Amino acid sequence: MTVRAELADIPRLTAWLDANVPELGTGPLEVTQLHGGTSNVILTLNRGCKDMVLRRPPVVAPPGAEKGVLREARVLTALNGTPVPHPHCFGSCADPAVIGVPFYVMERVEGWAAELRDERIVNRAPFDKKPSEYGVAYAMVDGLVALANIDYKAVGLEDFGRADGFLERQVDRWEGQLTSYKRLYGYEYRDIPGFAYARDWLRANIPGDFRAGIIHGDVGTPNALFTFDRPARLTALIDWELSTIGDPLIDLAWFTNKLRDEERPGEIEDGALYNVANFPTRQELARYYAAGTGRDLSNFDYYCVLALYKGGCILEYKVAQSAAGILPATTGRFFDRLVITNFAKAEALCRKAG
Repeated sequence: MTVRAELADIPRLTAWLDANVPELGTGPLEVTQLHGGTSNVILTLNRGCKDMVLRRPPVVAPPGAEKGVLREARVLTALNGTPVPHPHCFGSCADPAVIGVPFYVMERVEGWAAELRDERIVNRAPFDKKPSEYGVAYAMVDGLVALANIDYKAVGLEDFGRADGFLERQVDRWEGQLTSYKRLYGYEYRDIPGFAYARDWLRANIPGDFRAGIIHGDVGTPNALFTFDRPARLTALIDWELSTIGDPLIDLAWFTNKLRDEERPGEIEDGALYNVANFPTRQELARYYAAGTGRDLSNFDYYCVLALYKGGCILEYKVAQSAAGILPATTGRFFDRLVITNFAKAEALCRKAG
């Protein structure tokens, strides 16, 4: 797809690339649009050799999009040279005089990503069936292990987020987002079963062994790239818009919270988006993560509840947008089911933990 003029000023971008990304080459710049989403636009750059990718906000950017692009560039740059699978960041630009908005240029990583299709997350064949699909989950956790083992201060991210009081802030942070939908969409706050119980339990059971690290913030196989050949191997974690400094265990919990429980391995969670029958159990992946990071997972249920609570609060905005007529009613019903099941699962885990 040929790029629209408002997405990139070719002469100005060429001059910036000459000065900041010599790795792309010196030939005439060809720019094509690879993807245009509501949060960010992805352009392919080529100057006669290898492709690179430019990531920028859309022309009509949602609140915080420009700041988010620069934060994403910062964390990717910090991870350059580390074992964390990610796209290498070659440079970023905060000056809107170049193409009108902040942007950054990164490596184009080869690989496949899962897709949301018919209300399920579907992997590319043959990774949609056993035994290959089983390995996808372990490959994903390999990336989380590598990320958790990074010393965020040593790579220059000491001020990338507030580590102090991270867990103490989480409940109010996400409840505040939930209640904001009335202001944003005129959506009346509803009494969701399990929400209040999970909220109060989280406040009363904050673990005392918090260890700060980099968190991705939206871990899932649609936000990752894997090798085309078997066995499954992670080539890059992508879409770092929600990354910050916090407790990396929430990333593991986010990825595993709807997987099977080894106490009931034949039971499939309502609202599970993955083909979890072909995935390891939540506990198997937790033990694998603990072995790779040396982290104590005795309080892992707390992080699972927090991930479910956070997810429910975030996903309710889709229900709110549907109620406001911004999204179709079918979308609203789909996300309503996810929200309801998230808080029901959260309450059940709280009661089990005591």
